[in-house]
Amino acid sequence: MLRAMETRLPPPVLLVLLAFAVWMTRHAPPAPTFNLHVVHAAAGLLMLAGLVLNVTPKRGFRRVGTTVNPMRPQASSHLVTGGLYRYSRNPMYLGHVLLLVGWGVWWQAWAGLPAVVLQVLWLTRLQIQPEERALRAHFGAAYASYCANVRRWL
Repeated sequence: MLRAMETRLPPPVLLVLLAFAVWMTRHAPPAPTFNLHVVHAAAGLLMLAGLVLNVTPKRGFRRVGTTVNPMRPQASSHLVTGGLYRYSRNPMYLGHVLLLVGWGVWWQAWAGLPAVVLQVLWLTRLQIQPEERALRAHFGAAYASYCANVRRWL
């Protein structure tokens, strides 16, 4: 059943759906409040980091002429291992996670933060693992070596 759902929901759509869920919980009790300036500064930094982690790798993909389409990992023409990919095999998805965390912090929607756990689980099982299978099939030993040296998330 899960296999049929693999790579079917674009990760940006998942991010928007979960961001809406987090926003909806912003008034769920109990909701401790903190200094709004500090909260917004922290949230802004998290979201900025998320944007950088999401956008920067896409430029690298375009530079080498490979796909950024998460729905078709088998269409990859180059294995990108430089830049942020030296530290994480999935910096774009890590960026999505930071965006969702920042969004939850911005709204002080603490009850919605379990959506982050759902996001990580969904992305890992239904997006990353299928991508890894496709990349392993396409790039073989080069991809296996890359996976042995770089962590999936951090």
